[in-house]
Amino acid sequence: MTHRIVVIGADAAGMSAAHQALRAARRVGREISVLAFEATSHTSYSACGLPYWVAGHVDSPEDLVARTVEEHRAAGIELRMGTRVTAVDLEARTVTAEGPAGVEEFGYDDVVIATGAAPVVPDWARGEDSAPIVGSGAVTTLDEGREWVERLKTRGDVLVAGGGYIGLEMVEAALARGHRCTLLTRGRFMHSLDPEMGRRVVDAMRRAGVDVREDAEVIGLDVEAGRVAGARTADGQRVPADLVVLALGLSPRTEMVADQLPLGQHRGLLPDARGRADADRSVWAAGDCCEVRHRLLGEPRFLPLGTHANKLGRALGDNLGDPASQLTFDGALGTSITRFVGGEEYLEIAMTGLTEEVAVEAGLDVLASTLEGTTASGYMPEAEPIAIRVVAERGTRRLLGVQIVGGHGAGKRVDAAAAVLWSGGTVDDLAWMDLAYAPPFATSWEVLSVAARRVAERL
Repeated sequence: MTHRIVVIGADAAGMSAAHQALRAARRVGREISVLAFEATSHTSYSACGLPYWVAGHVDSPEDLVARTVEEHRAAGIELRMGTRVTAVDLEARTVTAEGPAGVEEFGYDDVVIATGAAPVVPDWARGEDSAPIVGSGAVTTLDEGREWVERLKTRGDVLVAGGGYIGLEMVEAALARGHRCTLLTRGRFMHSLDPEMGRRVVDAMRRAGVDVREDAEVIGLDVEAGRVAGARTADGQRVPADLVVLALGLSPRTEMVADQLPLGQHRGLLPDARGRADADRSVWAAGDCCEVRHRLLGEPRFLPLGTHANKLGRALGDNLGDPASQLTFDGALGTSITRFVGGEEYLEIAMTGLTEEVAVEAGLDVLASTLEGTTASGYMPEAEPIAIRVVAERGTRRLLGVQIVGGHGAGKRVDAAAAVLWSGGTVDDLAWMDLAYAPPFATSWEVLSVAARRVAERL
């Protein structure tokens, strides 16, 4: 008898799981069928690429699509688009879905929950019909991206609410389209970095003409003639704007199973390394609806990134298609990278592991130090400033984290640090590892190694 798998959510994690399950099943001669539901009209696209499409750096939304609906179906997946799963009964092993064919109930042998995460849209940002106020909204889907492409064709001032990566990237998009821009954040900007590293990014944004206001929590939007006219903050500021980008974070979409499965601190699902959220009831989960084990902290953290979604989805699919498989996704370090471009300003921003702040909160005894240098030999025209902050644990000398802010060629240095962190290495390993050198690319003592060496010497 054919083993039936139902996948809820047809983006990165869900489709990685679906395709890999079919491949694994064919590998061992097992008969399975995969039925996937997607509530929207798009599947398998790069949400991370949306700000760059909005900015005009990417020509069309089709360029962001990794696999089309037709390609999924040709691979053997029964994919139902525009069909929302409204209920899941884990005891009866059924899902109820509503779509073009009406309301239907489907049975399954295994279910994969890959519902992703929703943008945080507070009540103050919604109109009477609960939809975002005209001229405001998030940018997490292709449809939302298309709306922002059209909005930024008009003139006017843009206000971005939120001080994380998406907020930064949408500021870049607004500047690229010729808009004046204000960014408001309720706390410190770029809180994923230690303060002195985040300050470097703020300074660059201000030099590019962005009005960055920290400790300015938005609590309401002004509305005139039915559309947004600005924002109000908790400390009494009123900031006029013609368009408002909501970049206030993401929340795991777990409502339909919240009363049937355990959730983490951020209300994300808690699958194991093989992707099982409940082995006894054949429930699997992957993607932004989940929390991921942080390899340094040893506890779940909400790290909504496409890299994690694809990796856990693939491991899950292999185990699902071949029950003898033991493929695992062994956690994450929070490695991330972005950039800021505005006028003459160009910065690459990257981090991996723990900041000093997070490490201290976790009860670790740490030493942190920041080194300034250049991305290439100083006599080369390619040389640009770079700052590297290294965090290490006293006593063990264990490397805990690295943050990088610098010019062209700075950011991807973070991968070498991530490799040391992944293997549980020390600050000495990073200081003395064999890294490439040629004058256009690095200094003879690679600046990343020098930053680690300085910490090692202080330890």
